[in-house]
Amino acid sequence: MDMDKAKILIVGGSSGMGLALARRCLDEGAGVIIAGRNAAKLNAARDGLGNPAALETAVVDISREDEVAGLFAGIGPLDHIVSTAADIEGVYRLLPEIELSAAQRVVESKFHGPLLLAKHGAPKLPATGSLTFVSGIAAYRPVARGAVVAAVNAALEGLVRALAVELAPIRVNAVSPGWVDTPIWEFVAGDKKADTLAAMAKRLPVGRVGRPDDIADALRFLIGNGFTTGETLHVEGGHRLV
Repeated sequence: MDMDKAKILIVGGSSGMGLALARRCLDEGAGVIIAGRNAAKLNAARDGLGNPAALETAVVDISREDEVAGLFAGIGPLDHIVSTAADIEGVYRLLPEIELSAAQRVVESKFHGPLLLAKHGAPKLPATGSLTFVSGIAAYRPVARGAVVAAVNAALEGLVRALAVELAPIRVNAVSPGWVDTPIWEFVAGDKKADTLAAMAKRLPVGRVGRPDDIADALRFLIGNGFTTGETLHVEGGHRLV
């Protein structure tokens, strides 16, 4: 698919894999809106991308339906919607230590958010448009302390399949990353981030953990491939094999 002149909304586009996708889409000539809850991070991302004329920013909390509805009321037609957003702070804990409020934030950001983006965003898309979300390896290789994230990732993939049927011919897909070196690991592993990622790199068949650009490549494929819908694309270095 020719990205020139396409308009793409990327929720979570101020950092990590979302930012990598924004850069790639801009390089291909698309108009991009990066959205997130933190205006300062969005502004920093804009500066980091070179402040191009084709880039817009939008402050929105996708767990709030009024804000999602307001976002789509304020922007014109779109070609594609992507969400990489996830609020996992404080949720990687053993079952007796899990606080319901932290679990609810994961559900709101990774399940309710995509649901609301689909509800209010699909009417903005053409028949050739797409919605693409990000689940994760935890749904397939759960670990102790990761029960909530594993469950929400699995639920999101179920939502993707159902929406692909309901919203057809608009395409709906997910990317399931493995361990990717992004800022989210500061919440998961803290000051042990480097050692944790290095240990996983030794286990993986590809010999390294992922990079944001690896996931951006997968997201770009799903945006552009008009014959793929209801799918989860695994980009995890062979993690499901080990």
